[in-house]
Amino acid sequence: MTTLHEHEHHGSTKEAGAAGAADSGAELSIPVIGMTCASCVAHVGDALRSVDGVEAADVNLATESATVKPAPSGDASASDLVDAVRDAGYGVSTSTERIHIGGMTCASCVGHVGAALDALPGVIRADVNLAADVAEVEFISGSLSRRDLRDAVSGAGYEVVSFQGDRSAESEFEEAKKRRKADLDDLKRRVILSLSVAVFIMAAMQYSSVAAFEDISPTAANYLFLAIATPVQFWAGARFYRGAWGALKHRTSNMNTLVAIGTSTAFVYSAAATFFRPLFEDSVVFEAGGISGHATGTYFDVSASIIGLILLGRWLEARARGRTSDAIRRLIGLAPNVAMIERDGRGVEVPVEEIVVGDRIILRPGERVPVDGVIVDGAGDIDESMLTGESVPVEKSVGDSVFAGTVNGSGGLRFTATRVGRDTALAQIVRMVERAQASRAPVERLVDRVTAVFVPAVLGVALVTFLVWIFLAPDPAFVNALLLTVAVLVIACPCALGLATPTAIMVGMGRGAGRGLLIRNAEVLETAQRVDTVVFDKTGTLTEGKPSVSTVIPHGVSEEELLSLAATVESGSEHPVGAAVVEFADLQGVAIGQVSDFMATAGRGVEGSVDGQTVLVGSPAMLQERGVDTASLAGDLQDLAGRGETVLAIAKDGSAIGLIGVADTLRDTSARAIATLRSMGIRTVMLTGDNRAAASTVADRIGIDEVIAEVLPGDKADKIAELQADGSVVAMVGDGINDAPALALASVGIAVGRGTDIAIESADITLTGSDPQGVAEAITLSRATMRTVRQNLFWAFFYNVALIPVAAGALHPLFLDADVPGFLQPILGQHGFLNPIAAAAAMALSSVSVVTNSLRLGRAGAKEPVERPPTSPRAEPAAASA
Repeated sequence: MTTLHEHEHHGSTKEAGAAGAADSGAELSIPVIGMTCASCVAHVGDALRSVDGVEAADVNLATESATVKPAPSGDASASDLVDAVRDAGYGVSTSTERIHIGGMTCASCVGHVGAALDALPGVIRADVNLAADVAEVEFISGSLSRRDLRDAVSGAGYEVVSFQGDRSAESEFEEAKKRRKADLDDLKRRVILSLSVAVFIMAAMQYSSVAAFEDISPTAANYLFLAIATPVQFWAGARFYRGAWGALKHRTSNMNTLVAIGTSTAFVYSAAATFFRPLFEDSVVFEAGGISGHATGTYFDVSASIIGLILLGRWLEARARGRTSDAIRRLIGLAPNVAMIERDGRGVEVPVEEIVVGDRIILRPGERVPVDGVIVDGAGDIDESMLTGESVPVEKSVGDSVFAGTVNGSGGLRFTATRVGRDTALAQIVRMVERAQASRAPVERLVDRVTAVFVPAVLGVALVTFLVWIFLAPDPAFVNALLLTVAVLVIACPCALGLATPTAIMVGMGRGAGRGLLIRNAEVLETAQRVDTVVFDKTGTLTEGKPSVSTVIPHGVSEEELLSLAATVESGSEHPVGAAVVEFADLQGVAIGQVSDFMATAGRGVEGSVDGQTVLVGSPAMLQERGVDTASLAGDLQDLAGRGETVLAIAKDGSAIGLIGVADTLRDTSARAIATLRSMGIRTVMLTGDNRAAASTVADRIGIDEVIAEVLPGDKADKIAELQADGSVVAMVGDGINDAPALALASVGIAVGRGTDIAIESADITLTGSDPQGVAEAITLSRATMRTVRQNLFWAFFYNVALIPVAAGALHPLFLDADVPGFLQPILGQHGFLNPIAAAAAMALSSVSVVTNSLRLGRAGAKEPVERPPTSPRAEPAAASA
């Protein structure tokens, strides 16, 4: 990230800049959210001035902004400033742009683009993804324009193809698909030309018996080879020169630099040998009867073969990389292109893009839902498996919501559109998966450090190789040294390093999306593999989240009076348990009166006045704290807790008058989910506000290792911190609302719920279905993905560490006293020197192998669901407290 002081050097180049950055280039304007008074101004100003590298900070309440001036030698970044404001308790308005970038080929390119974007004033982060050809830039709102971003990318030698978000996901995807096809077709033409020319030249030099070549002199042959190799060098290989020149302009280097220098070395030497043949006679071997070996003294076949093979590798790699976006393609394909809407009392078929909020859509059996909406007429069974991962269709009727991409199995219905286009739940999921796929994992920092010096190091190795072998190589020493140098340049492969992590992340994220697992970013995916403890909130995760009254035990009053008093007081509560009591009383026909002086105590219960009587409804502990004697309830309390029911104790005017037991049905997959986690070596914990006896009963039924009971909602985060204190990596599973503090504090926060009903942004991982088995699947996916990343990185590093020395001639000493075996001579020649053509083939295959290994992860995901115990316990009641 660029520092404030560095902004001075970048601001002068802007043609369309941001507030506070365009004029002087020294100051940065930060829009601050949440200031209401002069004290706020002082707090924000103090926070900004406390950042190292800040000389002055002026905060304006009227404009809700802060202007920051850096110290002459300051190194404060935009990220530091934003963190300072947020730590002070205020917000900062930020914007995000996703940019499709053309011309990136290797990890060095990623570094160059990232550095160019990071150098812009106001940039908080810039994540560049080689596999997706995308950069995601978060910056302080108003500090940058798209023109600035475009200039930064083009200035680094790359191209901004488009800014994502201007059009619908469907049109953006189709546009990307067309670009990819055009690029593949172009690559294919260049590969065919390059390899055809290379094969022709090699055939001409190897087969002197071919009549067409018998009477051609080496000089004439060289001019022919030069004529046909020139288009390969400067047309087929043009992208290497463009990429190398773009890097050179910024005093950097990349993969294109290596290929351009390597092929140019062979081509220029060969051209010189053609035009100035007498000077090269000593390096040329003539045989009677025609041409044999490299008797012409030129190596046009080498330069053409290298270009052709590297382009072939890129073509194969591009095809494979296109498959990493299969998950996005499938998600986008869920939405239909047309829909039937009501207009003037009749159905009219229109493109989905023309539907607006408020339109009434007609949905027939078997049709996909085009947009989100609410049913106003009819009923049907809606298959939501493509969004939630749950195979059982959901019965929908008037008042229920339907979501784009789901399928109406039976029954005709009409619904009113409530969210269309980019606002639908499906579109939100697509955007989340796209952002996650483009994010960078912490493990990539290692790659960044290596690639920062990789290409310069290879250039240094190539130079040393030439200088050493020009004196030590067997005759012709100059030619052998030259070809060894070319081999070193073309075999080095930062491409594999750059693709190792993002391709696996893309495939893993896509696999998760197909299974109803939405993972926020690559860092979460990397962290989840280390989870050793999973904490479940009980209600709504292990249970159905629909509590109902199961037992009513009056003491000294009638059942009707007990229910009436409890329901009257609970009518002022929004808690699900209170709602269950009110609903049960209503179904029983019990009168519900008016409550006054209502008060709720979080995690304890409620109280109020009913007809002049003080009524308490809550946990037995609450009654005891208020001085109510609950001894008469002890036996019944024990029985209810033993059945796993949540117990509500009721008191009137200081005397206990009865108990109400509330139960929530356990999900039929909860026991299997816990068994799977335990088989993976993961400790399971249940965190609940319920009494210990009831909680322990539920835990025993499903096999939970540990129970933390009677926890108030505000204390859940503290319990997570206690579990983390011993070094455990803790995942918290909850509903994403009541458990928000605990979800935020956990190493990985997992929200469980129906994906179309939850806030997708509320957790690190969102299970779009309600099946807790998704927790084990998410961890399994994380482990599989990071295992693939490690395999890719090992191969990429091993390839370069092992083969660069081979290309530099490390095998030559093995063949000083013996010839290279005949079957190895096409690769190692007669002296153990690696053929540059074989080096190019190896380099091309290295990238393809990394991408192919990543795609294997996706295939495994389609065929190998996470193992689960075969037994399926029937649904059982459970205690219903949070």
